[in-house]
This record gives sequence, structure tokens and C-alpha cells, in this order.
Amino acid sequence: MFNGLADWWDGVELWLAQAPFPVQFVLVMAVVVPLCLVAAWLLDTAFGKVARLFGTARDANDSDRSS
Repeated sequence: MFNGLADWWDGVELWLAQAPFPVQFVLVMAVVVPLCLVAAWLLDTAFGKVARLFGTARDANDSDRSS
């Protein structure tokens, strides 16, 4: 099964490398950019939850309020 997947991916990679630049550009904009946006959103959500788990961020003016 993995050999078939690897062979398919090699074919896709070869096709993409031989495609004209405008085709490569459109594919990057249509596929890679949305994937990066989703990955950034997932990382932001995960790090936000971890940050809330450890406590809230301190405001720069917190030292002024405690006086």
C-alpha cells in the first residue's frame, strides 16, 4: 500500500516540477496558502489554551495598580 502511495506521490511531484510556473503559482495559492492558514489557526488555538492553563498574561501596568 505504501509503495503505491509513494509511486503516486512521485508522479505528482514530477508533474508539478515540470508544470509551467503559472500553474505552480496557482496550485500554491489554492492549496498551500489555505493549509498554512489552517495550521496557523490550530497553533494559535492550541497555544492560547496552554497559555490560559498556566494563567493570564501580566499587563505592563499591573505593577502600577498594585501600589
